[in-house]
Amino acid sequence: MLLKNGHLIDPTTKTNEFMDIRIENGIITKIAKDLTSETGEEILDLSGLTIAPGLIDTHVHFRDPGLTYKEDIHTGSLAAAKGGFTSVICMANTKPTVDSVDTLNDILNRAKVENIHIYQTASVSYGLNGEKMTDFDALADAGACGFTDDGIPLLNATFCYEAMQKAAALHMPISLHEEDKAFITNNGINAGETSAQLGVIGSPAIAEEVMVARDCMLALRSGAAVVIQHISSGNSVELVRLAKKLGADVHAEATPHHFTLTEGAVLTYGTMARMNPPVREEADRLKIIEGIQDGTIDMIVTDHAPHSAEEKARPMAQAPSGITGLETSLALGIRSLVQPGYITLMKLMELMSKNPMEFYRMTPGSIQAGAPADIVIFGENEEWTVEQFHSKASNSPFLGWTLPGKLHYTICNGKIVAEN
Repeated sequence: MLLKNGHLIDPTTKTNEFMDIRIENGIITKIAKDLTSETGEEILDLSGLTIAPGLIDTHVHFRDPGLTYKEDIHTGSLAAAKGGFTSVICMANTKPTVDSVDTLNDILNRAKVENIHIYQTASVSYGLNGEKMTDFDALADAGACGFTDDGIPLLNATFCYEAMQKAAALHMPISLHEEDKAFITNNGINAGETSAQLGVIGSPAIAEEVMVARDCMLALRSGAAVVIQHISSGNSVELVRLAKKLGADVHAEATPHHFTLTEGAVLTYGTMARMNPPVREEADRLKIIEGIQDGTIDMIVTDHAPHSAEEKARPMAQAPSGITGLETSLALGIRSLVQPGYITLMKLMELMSKNPMEFYRMTPGSIQAGAPADIVIFGENEEWTVEQFHSKASNSPFLGWTLPGKLHYTICNGKIVAEN
């Protein structure tokens, strides 16, 4: 395959120019200007399009095993490819929880037949109960790429610290869901003007902030590589910034919904905008963008959380939290961050491919000779309308939105796995 006339953006090599790319047997073999096609070679004319390393989402829920009416490994991989992702990391809060080698092996073995790279975290505690630590050594040896009880906060500080110390000893990352339930009456909605209009108490930002403050200090003392998941509060951003200055190996994720929406979205989109942690005030949204700009926030992830239509049709207080995000993430990054001038497209690619891979101790994707041909190709300013998803679920407030960043091709191991 020969990719012609595309604009190459690669944060690993810092390449930002028009180049042709030759792919043979799943590997990039040559990058140069004005390459001549060879006999039998498939040619893709990418004039006007951007070429970048395949995206990686380090925070997805494929609901497999146990909740496959919402999503499964296959449909999740289809949605990922359609969003430009060639690699994903799945969270461990399945049923059963990924707290045993058997469950981990089952997922990894079934993932091998899919067209993208699928990695799996293991849980920190058995059954996500925050009480007994899983066998980190055995799970790491079996292929777990990190540890997290995502969806459930580790409320016991001593237990969390011991888990960080164990992860640090293995040189593996640990990811934390930060919500102190003692402060929360109704989850999924920010405690503010919107919750008052709805007549519920909601989830205040301090529920996140007290946990972030604690775990930033635990990260500093333990030496562990820690990521604060789906950060939502401006004060939390400041806490991570301070922890970095103190020398902690602490990082933070931001989701497209947290840097695009505010709490008023719940009034417009109902349960489709209900999520944990909730979208908050405009000041929080802007602080998240500020954190993205200065490097306090290292990663953009989707927290892809599919639910059935029946579940999301329940009343606000009973509906599950979360949205499906894989197929709109790149577009929202361009719309909310690049087009307003907050960051460059190169910086966006760094946040969506290079940095997440490095945090999870993997070699970041790069478009250079000898590298696997994992590539996303899109029209940066080419608009498209969000009408349907390849995910089993369609629980998204962005349905009907017109967005930039139309995907043209996702290539994984030299094979076109999605195209428009």
